[in-house]
Amino acid sequence: GFPFRLFPLREHGMNFCARPLTCREIEAFKKSNEVMERFVCAYELMLRFYGIILVNKKTGELKRAENWSERFDNLNRFSHNNLRITRILKCLGEMGYERYQVQLVKFFLTETLVKETLPNVKRSALDYFLFTVRSKRKRRELVYYAWQHFKPQSSFVWGPLGKLLKYR
Repeated sequence: GFPFRLFPLREHGMNFCARPLTCREIEAFKKSNEVMERFVCAYELMLRFYGIILVNKKTGELKRAENWSERFDNLNRFSHNNLRITRILKCLGEMGYERYQVQLVKFFLTETLVKETLPNVKRSALDYFLFTVRSKRKRRELVYYAWQHFKPQSSFVWGPLGKLLKYR
């Protein structure tokens, strides 16, 4: 593998040649418009690989690409994609794109729980994707959204029932 990453983190990944990012490096990246634009391009590239399109760069709004069906088939068949998506989500948070994080997690929750197109991604979406979201308030909203659409609701273990019932 290459000694650099498309979506670097402050932790070690599967590529042992790649060293983790430092906080100073992250801050330097954020100050460079060129780096941040390249980062969004890399994000869009990976989204297209997964059959997803970034509709709005400001809000992070997503939709299915025209080839979504075959790409989702790939996502369902190969679980290593779930690790990559978790890494991308964590990196979005590191780079200050938390709104992108929220939209991508909600997209996967919708596809797994509501539309049921990605059954083999459901556990990763609930166990990992959800908990990459940095904003506690947004994470709570997403857990509530997941609970609303989870079947059977009584088996939902990703948030305390008492709090979910009182959530507004």
